[in-house]
Amino acid sequence: MDDEHDTDENCAARAIKAVGNGKLAYCKFLSANDTGDTGGHQVGIYVAKNALSILFECPGERGANKDKRVKVKWQNDFETDSRFVYYGQGTRNEYRITRFGRGFPFLTTEHTGDLFVLVKRDNEDYLGYILSTEDEINAFLEYFGMSPADTGNVIEPGVFGIEAHLDQAMQEFIDALTVDFPETKEMALAAQNIEDEVFGHTEDALLRPDGKLLAWIETEYSLFRKLEQVRYGGVIAEGFPSVEQFVVLANSILNKRKSRAGKSLEHHLARIFDFNALRYSAQPRTEGTKRPDFLFPSEAAYHAPNYPCEKLVFLAAKTTCKDRWRQVINEADRFKGGDRMKHLFTLQQGISSQQMDEMQEEGVVLVVPQPYIASYPATKRERIWTLKKFVGYAKEQTIP
Repeated sequence: MDDEHDTDENCAARAIKAVGNGKLAYCKFLSANDTGDTGGHQVGIYVAKNALSILFECPGERGANKDKRVKVKWQNDFETDSRFVYYGQGTRNEYRITRFGRGFPFLTTEHTGDLFVLVKRDNEDYLGYILSTEDEINAFLEYFGMSPADTGNVIEPGVFGIEAHLDQAMQEFIDALTVDFPETKEMALAAQNIEDEVFGHTEDALLRPDGKLLAWIETEYSLFRKLEQVRYGGVIAEGFPSVEQFVVLANSILNKRKSRAGKSLEHHLARIFDFNALRYSAQPRTEGTKRPDFLFPSEAAYHAPNYPCEKLVFLAAKTTCKDRWRQVINEADRFKGGDRMKHLFTLQQGISSQQMDEMQEEGVVLVVPQPYIASYPATKRERIWTLKKFVGYAKEQTIP
């Protein structure tokens, strides 16, 4: 790993690489005691006794202190001459990392709850990372198949096979297929099951639906590309006797991609709604041939004259929406009017301030995965809902 020249990667990616290349690794969430958030005297980062091997080869002995001087390179950016110490005198019996130098930026109260990752390269040479955002923390934990409850321990070498596990699970699905390409719903379900099996954290569909949705979508994309390679890789490598035959195959591949992309998002959203015990109708009929993507609690409720409008929830799902968002306006007559919100979920990363103003005028509320909000104009972000916020709203409106 080149520690000096990977600035294009985020901190989680750098930490993941470092763990894979290191001799030993450890991670924990920084506590209030670590950062001085308790108001007491901060004495360094506490390391649990079960993880002492990241610091020392042998445990400390009660009645005496012991220490070791090390160099720690932080965020692949700057170094500290730090100290690993065991406090064994008096009533103390604990391991700490101390001496971070004046101006060290991470042991302040706002970093309470950050994920600290320590990687041992040799006995006196370490790498340290502080992951502050939820996205970075989740990316690191998910890569190694860990939950927050698994932190505070040495990271076992066996978890480095996570990519091999993912590839194996995909290959097993492909080997079991009896058709060239399954229906989009089957592909989406397979991706969900594979991601859940390899990375775990099925509870994220309830607790962190934005991240879980993106994980399922990413896994399905990888699965689809792997299936394409299995089905067509050999044919493409051999070449084509004519341009016409190449065009026929290329069009077939593109049509399959379009078909999958058009329905994939809806299938993954539906699974999130199922996990959250929401009542809904997918592709319901409203008026004539109009069919929005989701109505909560049901199509029957929408058509019941006495069912209150304020208890109905509308959600359209479009992978991109820069131009197509206007289709949402007339998909359900009971949602017409400036005071009736129409929600639109999209994977679009950023649209103009002008378009967002137009959406607001039409009563369209944008819903995007939480990590994507940063790609929208800063002055408009407060209008955007996360998937988690939408799920909470739909529960509140439709569950008695």
